[in-house]
Amino acid sequence: MDDAKTLRQFVDLPYWLHRDDRYWVPPLRIAQKELLNQRKHPFYAHAEMQCFVARKEGRTVGRVAAIVDHNYNEFQREEGGAFGFFESVDDFEVASGLMQAARAWLVERGAKVIRGPFNPSTNYECGMLVEGFDSSPYVMMTHNPRYYPALMERLGLRKAKDLLAYARRVSDVTLEKAERVANKALEMNRVKVRPIRMKAFQEDVELVWKVYNAAWERNWGFVPMTREEFLHEAAEMRQILVPDLVLLGEVRGQVVGFALALPDINQALRHAGGRLFPWGLLKILYYQRKIRNIRVVALGVVEEFRATGVAAGFYAELNRNARRLGYVEAEMSWILEDNALMNRSLKAMGARHYKTYRIYEWN
Repeated sequence: MDDAKTLRQFVDLPYWLHRDDRYWVPPLRIAQKELLNQRKHPFYAHAEMQCFVARKEGRTVGRVAAIVDHNYNEFQREEGGAFGFFESVDDFEVASGLMQAARAWLVERGAKVIRGPFNPSTNYECGMLVEGFDSSPYVMMTHNPRYYPALMERLGLRKAKDLLAYARRVSDVTLEKAERVANKALEMNRVKVRPIRMKAFQEDVELVWKVYNAAWERNWGFVPMTREEFLHEAAEMRQILVPDLVLLGEVRGQVVGFALALPDINQALRHAGGRLFPWGLLKILYYQRKIRNIRVVALGVVEEFRATGVAAGFYAELNRNARRLGYVEAEMSWILEDNALMNRSLKAMGARHYKTYRIYEWN
C-alpha cells in the first residue's frame, strides 16, 4: 500500500462491505488512518506491515495486512508473522488471493508460522468472531460476517486459540458476599485501591504500564507494549475513560495491580457513520451521555499477589462504582479459553459466555 489512493480504498472497504449489517459499528475513519500510519504510530517502531487490497470489476472487494512484529518474535523466541485487518466479500478466490499474497510477503521475511487476525497485535483489537453474531461488539472488540470463519478453514487455517467474552448485568452481582471476600483479601495484603488521578494522568499511566507488562508476560500471544505505545493508547482512551472505572492497587505506595473498564463508546460511535464532521462529533457527544454499558478490558496483578484474592477486590470496587454511576450491563473480555481460574471465577459471578473470537494459525 504505497499511495494515498490505495490507503483510502483499504480504509473505506468495511463501510461499504458491512453497510447492511445491523450489528457492525463503523469505526472512526480518522482513528483507522492513524493506526495504519507507519510513519507516526509507535507500534511500527518495532514492526513492519504491508497492506494488500483486492479489486474486482472496478470495486475494492477485499483487504488484508501482513505484519512482522520484531518485539513479539524476540519476546516469544519465535520466527512468526501475522495477518490482520482482514475483510472480504464472500468469495473464496478473493480471500485466497489476499491471504496468499500476505503469506508470501511474510515467508520472504522468515516467518515459519502465521497467526491472526491481529489489528495489529494482541494489545489492540484481535480475533475473528466465530460465535455470537447476534449483537454488536463492545469497545475495542471485533465483529465480522458469519462466512469469514468458513473462508479461513477452506484456506487451511486452523484454530490456534479461542478468546472468550462474558456478559452480565451489573446488578446481578451479590455485593455483600463479593465485598466481604474482597475486603478481607485487600486488608490481609494491605492493598489500597484508588482511582486513576486525572491531574497526574501520565504518572499513573507509567505506573500501570510496568504492571501491565509484568502481569501478562506469561500469557499466550503476549507482547510487551513499549512505553511510547502505552502512552499513546492511554491518550486515546483518556477521551472516554471514567476515573472511577480505572483502578490502581498499591502496597506501601507500590502499584501491584490495576483494573480498567471503559464505557462502551461503540453505542455512540454507531450513530456517527465513521466520520466526525459535519455531524458525527455532535452525535457522539449526544449519545455518549446515554451509554449504560461498560467493558472490563483488563485486570492484572503482579505475580506476588496473584493467588491472594486481590483481584476480587478490583472486581468488587469496579462493580460498586459501575452501579453507582448508573451502568447496567458489563462485558468481560477477552479471556483465553484455557485460563481456567478466570473462566471459573467469571462463571461463579454469574457471567455468561456469549461470544467467541478465534485466532487462526497457518504453517
